[in-house]
Amino acid sequence: MIAVDFEYYQAFSITEAVGMFQRLRNEGKSPIFFNGGTEIITMMRMNKDYMDTRAVIDLKTIPECSVLEFQDDHLVIGSAIPLAQLEELRIFPLLRKNCSRIADHTSREKITIGGNICGNIKYKEAILPLLLTDCDLVVAGKSGVKQIPINQTFDQQVNLDPGSFIVQILVDKQWIDLPFVSKKMTRIGRIGYPLFTVSGIQKEGQVRFAFSGLCEFPFRSSDVEETLNRSDQSLEKRITEAISQLPAPLLDDIYGSAAYRAFVLRHVLEESLLELKGDGNGR
Repeated sequence: MIAVDFEYYQAFSITEAVGMFQRLRNEGKSPIFFNGGTEIITMMRMNKDYMDTRAVIDLKTIPECSVLEFQDDHLVIGSAIPLAQLEELRIFPLLRKNCSRIADHTSREKITIGGNICGNIKYKEAILPLLLTDCDLVVAGKSGVKQIPINQTFDQQVNLDPGSFIVQILVDKQWIDLPFVSKKMTRIGRIGYPLFTVSGIQKEGQVRFAFSGLCEFPFRSSDVEETLNRSDQSLEKRITEAISQLPAPLLDDIYGSAAYRAFVLRHVLEESLLELKGDGNGR
C-alpha cells in the first residue's frame, strides 16, 4: 500500500512535460518524472523515497521518448524504452546482456532504460555500456533541449537540473558490435541484486571497464583502465594495482563482504582480460 496521495499526469510533448513540471513545482507538489515507475512505487510502499511527491508526470506518451532506431551513424534509444525490448531486439549486444539480468522478465517489461540509469537504486547496471561507449544524452529542461556527453553529466549518478529529463540516448554505431564481456556475480541465483557487475569492451587492443555493485555507485575509471592496459607488467600485478585504484571503498553488506568482493573481482578481471585480449569474442 502506498501511503502518499499523488496526482498522475501524462505529457504528450517535451514542451508540455517541462511546463507541467514547473507549474506543479510552483504549486508545491514536488513533482517527479515517471517512466516505468517501478522504483517510485516500490520506494513509496516502503516509505523510503519520494515521500514528499504529490504529483508524477508520465513521459511514456512523449513520442521522442519511445524511439528505438538507427539514425545516420547513431543508435537512438528513447528513455521510455523498456529493458525487455532492448533485450529482445538484440541491436546492442552488450546493453542487451546487461539488461537481461536486471530483475525478472516481468519487471523488465516495465523498467525503462531512463528509469534505470536515473533512479536512486545504486546498481544502475544499464548505464555501464553507456559509460563505455561515450554516448550522448539528449536532455530536455526549461533552457531547451541539449545533447550532452554522458561523461560530462555523470558523477556517481546522472546529474540533471531540476525539471530536466533524459529524452534519448545516442550511441555511435562504431561501439555497438565491439568484443565485450558482461559478468554479473551473485551469491545465489541468476537474478537479483548483484555482488557486482563488470562490463568491458575492447577496441584496437585497448580495453575499457565499467563496474556496478563494487562501490556505492557505478563507475568507469581512467586510472583503472590505464593500469589494466599496461603491456609491460604481469597480469597479476596489473589487477592488484587496478583494485587499489578503485574510486571508493568496496561495499561490505549482506550480499558480500569487502574482502569477498575483492577476491571475486580479482578472478573476474583476470578472466575478462583473457577473453578480451585473447580470442576476442567476449561472449
